[in-house]
Amino acid sequence: MNKFINVLLLFILIPTMLFTIIVAFDIPIGFLKKYYVDVAIDQSGEFSSNIYSTTRQLPFQFEIFLGLGLIVLTINLRRTIRRWMGMRIVSRKEKFKWNAPVSENRKKRVVTYLTLEGIVMAFVGIALFVLTSQAWFLAIAYGYVAFDNLIFGLVGAGGDRFRIGLSSKALIVADREVTVLYFTGLRKVSIQQQSIYFDYIKGMQLSFPSNCIQEENRAEFLKMLEDQLDPDRVFFSKKL
Repeated sequence: MNKFINVLLLFILIPTMLFTIIVAFDIPIGFLKKYYVDVAIDQSGEFSSNIYSTTRQLPFQFEIFLGLGLIVLTINLRRTIRRWMGMRIVSRKEKFKWNAPVSENRKKRVVTYLTLEGIVMAFVGIALFVLTSQAWFLAIAYGYVAFDNLIFGLVGAGGDRFRIGLSSKALIVADREVTVLYFTGLRKVSIQQQSIYFDYIKGMQLSFPSNCIQEENRAEFLKMLEDQLDPDRVFFSKKL
């Protein structure tokens, strides 16, 4: 989910930056030009006119930037709600049969990624506003992404709230993103190249990184996970 949202934000950012640069620097683009006629009469009474074009004075600039800002904000609000709700759910240890914080290496990686994403988004917001003040709401939207990333990283890492929870119905991994792996319809659990794969009916496959689990908790985790699965329906690989 987090990768998909980042790709979507990048997809929106590229045309947004192009449009902002065109408007800010008044770059002549044929279909975006707005033409003006400058009419003047000199001292001798001669009439003169000059036709010129500009993209800086395009109509509905604010509305365009406002719409883009609302799209960016809506996408990230959805991610924000999912992240914080996932963190809150997995922090309720009494609701799970097995619950533990993610490994230190995983935690450091998550905090690093969140910080880098926050810095990039803050830079984008500042750049948009510097180019044109019309993009102030869009700049705020990207600023919100940066602020949320940094706060989420501090809260999650500071109180061991990046955790893994295992119940009788699902496995929940809550760190940089929230991964929910239900046991209904599960047919196979296997470990390959630092990831644990869950294969379901109809060819669906989900996974999460095995380095989320602390080294000293891996044997216990595998045993608890195996206990939740029906051995007659699910093939389980015990190698990690």
